[in-house]
Amino acid sequence: MVFTAESQNAAVNLVSAVETAAINLIRTMSHDQSKAETDAETDSNEDRFLLRDLGVERRDFMKAGMAAGAATSLTGCTGLLGGGGDEQRAASADYEVPPGEHDDYYAFLSGGHSGNIRVYGIPSMRQLMRIPVFHRDSARGHGHDDKSRAMLEDGEGGEYTWGDAHHPRLSQTDGEFDGRWLFIHDKANTRLARVNLKYFQTDAITQLPNAQGIHGLTGWYPDTELVLANSQFRIPVPNDGRNLDAPEEYHSVYTAVEPESMNVEWQVLVDGNLDNSDSGKNGRYAFSTVYNSEEGVTEQEMTADDRDWVIAFDIPRIQDAVENGEYEVVNDVPIVDGRQGSSLNEADRPVTTYIPVPKNPHGVSVTPDGKYACASGKLSPTVSVIDIEAIDEVDDPEDAIVARPNVGTGPLHTAYDGRGHAYTTLFIDSQLAKWDIEEAVEAELGSEDPVIEKIDCHYSPGHCQSAQSYSSEPTGDWLLALNKFSQDRFLPTGPYHPENDQLIYIGDDEEGMQLVKDTPAYAEPHDATIAHRDKIDPADIWDPDDYELDYIESGQQNIEREDGQVYVEDYAIRNQYGFSDITVQEGDEVTLHYTNIETAKDISHSVAIPEYDINLSLAPQETRKVTFTADKPGVFWMYCGYFCSALHMEMRSRLLVEPEDEPEGPDPF
Repeated sequence: MVFTAESQNAAVNLVSAVETAAINLIRTMSHDQSKAETDAETDSNEDRFLLRDLGVERRDFMKAGMAAGAATSLTGCTGLLGGGGDEQRAASADYEVPPGEHDDYYAFLSGGHSGNIRVYGIPSMRQLMRIPVFHRDSARGHGHDDKSRAMLEDGEGGEYTWGDAHHPRLSQTDGEFDGRWLFIHDKANTRLARVNLKYFQTDAITQLPNAQGIHGLTGWYPDTELVLANSQFRIPVPNDGRNLDAPEEYHSVYTAVEPESMNVEWQVLVDGNLDNSDSGKNGRYAFSTVYNSEEGVTEQEMTADDRDWVIAFDIPRIQDAVENGEYEVVNDVPIVDGRQGSSLNEADRPVTTYIPVPKNPHGVSVTPDGKYACASGKLSPTVSVIDIEAIDEVDDPEDAIVARPNVGTGPLHTAYDGRGHAYTTLFIDSQLAKWDIEEAVEAELGSEDPVIEKIDCHYSPGHCQSAQSYSSEPTGDWLLALNKFSQDRFLPTGPYHPENDQLIYIGDDEEGMQLVKDTPAYAEPHDATIAHRDKIDPADIWDPDDYELDYIESGQQNIEREDGQVYVEDYAIRNQYGFSDITVQEGDEVTLHYTNIETAKDISHSVAIPEYDINLSLAPQETRKVTFTADKPGVFWMYCGYFCSALHMEMRSRLLVEPEDEPEGPDPF
């Protein structure tokens, strides 16, 4: 069979018509609602269950659509379905990065249940590094030396065995990424971590009290004077056994952490459950979406009403309240009452402003110019656009909403290109919608007219993030769609399928959005931050002035013994350690303090003693120490775990642990 250009176009149009008709039919059967009714009063709770209530699985529906499009895929005409065959890729932006060349961007992506941060290069989508954060990692030695082990063990639950890393956020100066720090939170164990981007290494972890389920995260901009974290789950405050079955006495809190010290500065008590968060650009407001205004504990209770909120937190006003003593102290943290009925909200300048939006909003993000905060509907097909300056000026907070475009079913998160366009993920439609912000402001509430185009994602995108979108200077060329499902996109891997990060080119408004790459991701990715490589300046080797431990030069190795404690100072260099033997007594507390004295980059060493669960990882010029009890007598080889030279196998020394009592019986050999 010969496929002509005309037949290809006809096939594409047919698939488009079939898919559009099917979706429209289902929507019509689900709720008989005209376009005119899709305005500020839209309640699209039915949309969430659009397919499920009709007995239609989203998986089956998508596969049926793909089967109908099989003929078009044979010809490489997959643009409509978001496939991106060779012909489409040839017409796309230059996204290939040959061997030996560098990417234009760093992308920092949440590692989800792995507890780490994935670092990609864009546009190659090559994984450059994984930064361990909330879990032990042998390759980087995280959790194996005294300092990082203490970070992982210092929490309300003792040593946590896992973490769920969600939303990475870069520090900013004057609204621009400054390459100093990356912050990320652990939803599972209510922790906030700081990554030092000079070394791509986690250097601090803080437990957040009075909270459970940290979800949204942002800095307070234009400078990162604070890091602000949402608690998703409502609990009694304090959660000490009181009010166990009194949900009306549960609360969520908004937490402020000072980034230098990583100390918790204050919290704000709010109504409802906090979800996602972003900051304005002028040092005043930060915003959070709120669901469960009903303050229920079951799904039915949490979705009963037709409205929830976006809360605008007036950060300077909150700080004034703290300075004036207008707070209660719980678990050593000042908590300001930011609930709707609080006396602090009766003044001309309230600490919190509750802006009504359609039910169960999810993502909120501030436009690069700081003019609008856009909150995605999730259960409404709309995005609520809040005029930030109007919050102070209106009598009714809802009047600060100046636009509500209808972008599609299941909108979750919105990113920007700096040219006046917004990009919103549509979880149920498995699409990404591009829309014009100012056109939305000019249009009627609920209008679809501001939508410029849509592209299919595979499948069910959650977060999306465009290059430098969180800053005041987005570059407008690349966008990542972080999809929750991949299904048939990769080789099968058993019942647990990889998820799918998709790279989309958005730099050509005339040609439109172009899907150029699929990249499998391990469960479960959430969000990302993308920064131009000029914003990040990592070191090749460690600067000894950047850590507190003494640097151990060649010839300075030393062993001190006192009252059952042994302190070893030693160094590592290619093929050898300073000491060939270290002798201790059974029961001694032993501290190994090692420096990698290499001055050439990329020559890492380690000190591994598996029988004692020791794996001290050392980058060039780095110093670390680890403490353990020598409770097993015997000979234990200490060796380097990094292949560092031709004589790598010979790089080892002996840990000799003399027994407390002489072994009994004859030598069997």
